[in-house]
Amino acid sequence: MFCKILKYSIQSHTLISIMKKTLLLLGFLISLLYAKAQSVIYPHPIKTIALSTENLPVRMAYMDVLPSKPNGETIVLLHGKNFNGFYWKDVISFLSGQGYRVVVPDQVGWGQSDKPNIHYSFHLLASNTKKLLDTLKIQKAHVVGHSMGGMLATRLALMYPQTVSKLIYENPIGLEDYKTFVPYKSLEEQYAGELKATYESLKNYQHSYYPVWKQEYEPYVAAQLAALNYPDFKQATWASALAYQMIYEQPVVYEFKNITSPTLIIIGQEDRTVVGKNLLPKEVAARYGNYPKLGKMLQQQIRGSQLVELNGVGHIPHIQDLNTFNKVLLTFLKK
Repeated sequence: MFCKILKYSIQSHTLISIMKKTLLLLGFLISLLYAKAQSVIYPHPIKTIALSTENLPVRMAYMDVLPSKPNGETIVLLHGKNFNGFYWKDVISFLSGQGYRVVVPDQVGWGQSDKPNIHYSFHLLASNTKKLLDTLKIQKAHVVGHSMGGMLATRLALMYPQTVSKLIYENPIGLEDYKTFVPYKSLEEQYAGELKATYESLKNYQHSYYPVWKQEYEPYVAAQLAALNYPDFKQATWASALAYQMIYEQPVVYEFKNITSPTLIIIGQEDRTVVGKNLLPKEVAARYGNYPKLGKMLQQQIRGSQLVELNGVGHIPHIQDLNTFNKVLLTFLKK
């Protein structure tokens, strides 16, 4: 009798183990199929510019959208770390309809651009963006920076003030010096974490961008996953880990006072983004990422800047509340 019970116990344990592995595999396949079903097609043709970085040839992808009735002005849209040019699609349509030429780069290391193993810096990304504008023979442009794109827009405005006509921040990160309160994480540790990315984990993280999750946000998860698989997952996630280090090690918060471009600051008041938040105890994390407070701080730092606070809106106003975002942006541009 004992032998029968023992045999049954072993068989049950083996069966449970097989079932667990099967469920995990099934979950992975479902995530893969779902991500594939969410077709990530950029709204306009992708072009590329050839650059050289650390003696490596790299391609930078971008969209250059010419309006049917041009007003003679250009706007550059700069994406965040977990995004690429795809998520600007509705903003591009609106601005183009208003007569603006719209240039949307995928920074080197993101989206459809090459993802080389190099030292990433905001100076480098700003320089690449300026080279793109020079190639397109654009001398002056308005610049919109969302999330990490806000840090890049800051560096661009400081390096090339004669190029940036007007500067627009949309819930930028970098309003705090993360390395002063977020524990250090080695590149290898960050990379190991990035390698665990799945459709579900990316979706769970993107939940934090909005007060309430909606089905219409799914394509932006698919866009992030697609970017992490171009040209291959390991190369892209290594570049993503390098980008995290760039954000952590290269603060711009001490230089806002030096910005001279007319500036608009759009802040979704529900945003509580902190880079490296998962490394902090909850009681410590609660003291940071207070965007209602940080938005006011940013306005005080930049002389003559305008602050627009959007109640009930999270980290990505141009997705969550497109109409309000467009209205606020256009009012500022036409001043």
